[in-house]
Amino acid sequence: MKNLNQLTDDELVKLYEIGNNQAFEILLLRYKSKVYTYIYLIVRNRELTEDIFQDTFIKAIATIQQGRYIESGKFLAWVNRIAHNLIIDHFRREKNENTFSADAVDYDIVNNSTMIEKSVEDTMSNEQVLADVVHLIDLLPHSQQKVIRMRFFEDLSFKEIAERTDVSINTALGRMRYALLNMRRIAAENDVYLEIK
Repeated sequence: MKNLNQLTDDELVKLYEIGNNQAFEILLLRYKSKVYTYIYLIVRNRELTEDIFQDTFIKAIATIQQGRYIESGKFLAWVNRIAHNLIIDHFRREKNENTFSADAVDYDIVNNSTMIEKSVEDTMSNEQVLADVVHLIDLLPHSQQKVIRMRFFEDLSFKEIAERTDVSINTALGRMRYALLNMRRIAAENDVYLEIK
């Protein structure tokens, strides 16, 4: 029997479906930083990120336990889609809570911080920017892609990146620098707008 860490996502999901809780813990450890980062890049609020992160995995657990998981080989994309839908739901709810009637006498719009939060449109725009960034990363040389993914999606330090890729810290830093320069150049050449609101 293989060590659980060596199993594929699909194998772990199947084990979890039949009651092996450790299999889901492995999946959680495997993807928690990527899912957390994905959510945080959109909502830009740690407390909200943690709430949505927990809701995402609760929903994933429920779906798997009900035998409704059918995304073979794409567990991370599936979990990120759950997170994405929860983010959209949150902003829709927030927008509805912030609508008010003209009859509301003591409503102070100017000093109400909820009225200046990001709109759903800003959030959607940010998601497009993030999708563009992921696409730009895919266009980079492999060594630069690895450094970007480890730094921003796995939240590794440059020391950890250097150790994992078996290069010096200076080489890891250099690859990051060239990756960012290349992404800016490719974005400029293709008129891709990369500002988060």
